[in-house]
Amino acid sequence: MARPQTNKKPFDFILFITVLILLAMGIVMVLSASSPSALAESGNSYAYVSRQAVFAVLGIGLMIFISSVDYHEYEKFAKMAYIGSVIVLALVPLLGSSAKGATRWLEIGGIRFQPSEVAKIALIVFYASWLTKNKDTLKDLKQGFIRPFIYIAPIAIILIVFQDHLSVTIIIIAVVSLMMLMAGSRMRHFLTFGTIGAVGAAGALFALAKFTEKGAYRISRITTFLNPWNDPKGDGWQIIQSLYAVGSGRHFWSRTRRKQTKIFIYTRTT
Repeated sequence: MARPQTNKKPFDFILFITVLILLAMGIVMVLSASSPSALAESGNSYAYVSRQAVFAVLGIGLMIFISSVDYHEYEKFAKMAYIGSVIVLALVPLLGSSAKGATRWLEIGGIRFQPSEVAKIALIVFYASWLTKNKDTLKDLKQGFIRPFIYIAPIAIILIVFQDHLSVTIIIIAVVSLMMLMAGSRMRHFLTFGTIGAVGAAGALFALAKFTEKGAYRISRITTFLNPWNDPKGDGWQIIQSLYAVGSGRHFWSRTRRKQTKIFIYTRTT
């Protein structure tokens, strides 16, 4: 069956400008956070942010190129995207590089990247194709709920067991769940079986962290979040400092604070 002809839509400038604004804010944040360490390590305060800016420009160019391609063309690579995601994630425990106790990266030709980030996009392409082809059966529990999550299972097992990467696993499951709901899966399946599955998965993760070394740091994070003053100079340091910042800060400076700042600057310069 021939694919219906689609008219090319005009370029979405509002979305494009929004992305640029968010990207610019991110680069400013990188500069603010990395300039002291960059200066100490390399003698150049802009060492990290300049590298980030180069990748940002490359990303903008890639975004413009991808936006010009008819999205129906991606359907041809849906199965390949899924199989490739499983393979590239499975290669990380075998050939991956480690940093700060986690093995989540691959390095090819001097370029280091996280395969999980590639898997996010690939799975969106795969599920968009799969849900479109099976939209008439999504109301069924087996075809519209159980089967789609079976496809996620290998990805989730590899990410959690071998890479200890729970955050990306949650993001992938959340994105796929939203896609399923938008495509026509029943909300009641998520509210019943989905809730049961989420509680069971949380219990399994807690047991894994409690009785093994896999993910044990998560329990420490939870206890530290609940009471950071148990270890104010260690794990609780960041949370306590953020509470101080929120407690003493404001959305906007008051006139009194502006006057105090001017007086402070004047006394320092004189």
